[in-house]
Amino acid sequence: MGNLKASVKKYEEEMIAFRRDLHQHPELQWEEFRTTQKVADEMDKLGIPYRKTVPTGLIAELVGGKPGKTVALRADMDALPVQELNEGLAYKSLEDGKMHACGHDAHTAMLVTAAKALKEIQSDIKGTIRFIFQPSEENAKGAKAMVEQGAVEEVDNVFGIHIWSQMPSGKVSCVVGSSFASADIFTIDFTGRGGHGAMPDACIDATMVASAFVMNVQAIVSRETHPLDPVVVTIGRMDVGTRFNVIAENARLEGTVRCFSIETRERVKKAIQRYAEHTALTYGATAAVDYQYGTLPVVNDEKDALFAQKIIQDSFGEDALLQEPPTTGGEDFSYFTEHTPGCFALVGCGNPAKDTEWAHHHGKFNVDEDAMKMGAEMYAQYAYNYLNN
Repeated sequence: MGNLKASVKKYEEEMIAFRRDLHQHPELQWEEFRTTQKVADEMDKLGIPYRKTVPTGLIAELVGGKPGKTVALRADMDALPVQELNEGLAYKSLEDGKMHACGHDAHTAMLVTAAKALKEIQSDIKGTIRFIFQPSEENAKGAKAMVEQGAVEEVDNVFGIHIWSQMPSGKVSCVVGSSFASADIFTIDFTGRGGHGAMPDACIDATMVASAFVMNVQAIVSRETHPLDPVVVTIGRMDVGTRFNVIAENARLEGTVRCFSIETRERVKKAIQRYAEHTALTYGATAAVDYQYGTLPVVNDEKDALFAQKIIQDSFGEDALLQEPPTTGGEDFSYFTEHTPGCFALVGCGNPAKDTEWAHHHGKFNVDEDAMKMGAEMYAQYAYNYLNN
């Protein structure tokens, strides 16, 4: 354990430099070609064999000196279509309208550093460590594609990390049970009958229909789901109308559903369909609902989460362990735990002195880089302890 901590500390400057390089050159989902190659170059230096996945991403394997199980470590790599607002930052994004606004650059750098530390004790490792560098997390499709390309075949356990600006630097959380919510997307098209704005009696106003639905749909949360079962239904976009004096014939709404229960998820889906159809019927319009399943909830295996909590306390002290409440944010890490046991940890990076408490996906998001060595060590310690203990 001490050797891994010392190794991570030794590589800290390299880790920060690697992260800053990725931050300056952000790549959106399925476009992470440069990032994938940068990781491949590091694996080549270490002599760790790997294969690239399609179209982007990489899976590497470190085979220990003794036989044993296989544990997988996952880091995501994609950036967001967000304009960086961190003026004066030496490593500010060089890509207009693109930014690592969620910390995936830090995840990638931390996992590369963990690979370096584990390589130094390869002969002592009982089993195999698989490093999964995943593309396209932000659209919830990358993990599924990696699973389809064999990322968790013959894997006994999987562990992932997300840097977390809502938690203070120096704290790590890995809760038992629900961690991230499911994240679904729905689109509703209301069709009425358009016409002149001065003659509403001859029309069916799609604006009225869509507005009524937006106001009514929150009753699903307040009246059709259990009050102790968290659910979010958000309408994030509404496209309706063409001109000030034209009554709209069509309206399109786009929204998302977040929850922690598969049963609740199905209930909400059916309710959205019912609310849309009945609201449209009330006004004489029609409704077409397209509901797309996104990620499953991330639910940490109890045994694995407690195992991770012990590592946090042993590595960083009892005060470092935090029980962060579940978030209704989505994480496609759930596609990995759908196939094999595992858990997902949060590493705090919020530091007011360094202005790193901005929300994820904000243009001023940044990472307290002092927290990255904790993330790299968590990756390495989890894999080593799982295999050797």
